[in-house]
Amino acid sequence: MIEVAPAELELVPLEGKARPLSAWLTTFHLVTAVLDPYTAESAWLLPTVGRIFRVYAEADCRVAITVTCSAEEAAQFLGPYAKEFLTFVDPDRATVKALGFEVLPGLVHIRQDLTVAGFAEGWNPEEWRAVTSYLSTAMSWSEPLVPAPSDPVPYAGTPALD
Repeated sequence: MIEVAPAELELVPLEGKARPLSAWLTTFHLVTAVLDPYTAESAWLLPTVGRIFRVYAEADCRVAITVTCSAEEAAQFLGPYAKEFLTFVDPDRATVKALGFEVLPGLVHIRQDLTVAGFAEGWNPEEWRAVTSYLSTAMSWSEPLVPAPSDPVPYAGTPALD
């Protein structure tokens, strides 16, 4: 994990032009779930990510899903989630590496000043709850239930850079 995200890190949306991270943070904090579409574990977590992110739909933060694949593969993997949430593609895992992920899936909350306010690796519900709890406090917003009864059991995740 890093303490400050690199301002020049290019985030590539599923639709649109790549822009540096600093451009995505001009108005809102950024919270992104980072998923590896080549693992069953990330697929199991999609409904959980969707449920958590819907809580913040009207909050003063930008939620996004970052997927470690091409745009075509991301659209196929995410299905309707790709239309519901801002999606970044990271086929060469430059974002994963720049943010310091060693294990995926992951969750990161980046403030407007580029500081990393929350970071979780793997599906460790307590770590994800810590990130969302802090985010909810920072946004003066409701907290999602993490974990919910329908969420998958915790798992360590898979190597982020293999």
